[in-house]
Amino acid sequence: MPSSPGPPADASVLLTHAGHGGGGAVDVAALLAALGLGLFHGVNPAMGWLFALSYGLQEKSRRALLRSLAWIVLGHELSVLPTALVVTLFASQVSRGLALGVVAVVLLVFGAVQLLRPRHFRWVGMRLRPWQLAWWSFLMSTATGAGLMLAPVLLSTTTSGHEDAVAGALAGDLWAAVLVAVVHALGMALAAGATALVVHQVLGLRVLRSHWINLDKLWAIAFLVAGAGVALAWWLG
Repeated sequence: MPSSPGPPADASVLLTHAGHGGGGAVDVAALLAALGLGLFHGVNPAMGWLFALSYGLQEKSRRALLRSLAWIVLGHELSVLPTALVVTLFASQVSRGLALGVVAVVLLVFGAVQLLRPRHFRWVGMRLRPWQLAWWSFLMSTATGAGLMLAPVLLSTTTSGHEDAVAGALAGDLWAAVLVAVVHALGMALAAGATALVVHQVLGLRVLRSHWINLDKLWAIAFLVAGAGVALAWWLG
């Protein structure tokens, strides 16, 4: 009997070529990590759901809340996706050790700066047009290194330039980076939307005055932990 046809070549490259860690290009662990980072970003009021909540309350409409959130997620993704592609392109052209070392230094330095800076970057007002919401979200995501935090995940999905790469590996790596960035944005949208809707429909504004949590320092510490983990991987070789 004739053998059944295998998957398309492009799909095989994307899903099965060997990465830095020897695993698949986009395995479940990488996607879960990207989703988790998106969820963490989404629950942080500084990343936009507070703006969406403000719109919803002013317009007295859940639809207005969700519409403004879509613009915020768009701006976030416009910051994260280019960073993910640059990190992937860099990691694909150098040795695994160099990629790990550079990423570790960048994460540690960025985390230290985030931890030590006195104030969080803020916008001048709360009432913005849709394109301004996207622009604000882009600036906030860039300033807080949202794309950089995905670097450890991207290293596990990228084939080193000093490894034996299969045909089309770079294209597969870049598509994997796109998928990681999209899953990250999906996690952010889910967490931010759920948080804003719960406050809007159930808890009300009083919870913001009595139970406000500043996640900026925790985000900075997450950078330091991620950087230390990548540095350990570099040290172990």
